[in-house]
Amino acid sequence: MKRTAICLAPLFAFALVSVMGAQRAADTSKVAGSWEMTSEGPQGTVAQTITIEQDGSKIKGTIKGARGEAPFDGAIDGNKISFTVKRQTPNGEITIEYSGTVEDDSIKGTMKTPRGERPWTAKRSK
Repeated sequence: MKRTAICLAPLFAFALVSVMGAQRAADTSKVAGSWEMTSEGPQGTVAQTITIEQDGSKIKGTIKGARGEAPFDGAIDGNKISFTVKRQTPNGEITIEYSGTVEDDSIKGTMKTPRGERPWTAKRSK
């Protein structure tokens, strides 16, 4: 009897880890689609459109606004989103790191730029 319990222990552990992994994937926010984003820049409010593709916890997409369009890659972990955008400017390439929290059809977060941090928000497009 003891021998059977010992043999089943690894199987039980594997099943438990599999269920926990599936639950974590189910808890990941769904962010695929189009979002209207706003942030405050040196010249006032900046409006941009974010288009996100999602594959599990990985995201990629484009951000489009007055400065043109730029691709990004990132991740979603539960309701935490993060992505990085690299843009070419007359002064060279800049990197902007976005992080935020997804709540239903909105995102609130912080963007880190070479000029400091600023808040940003996004609403899912209908």
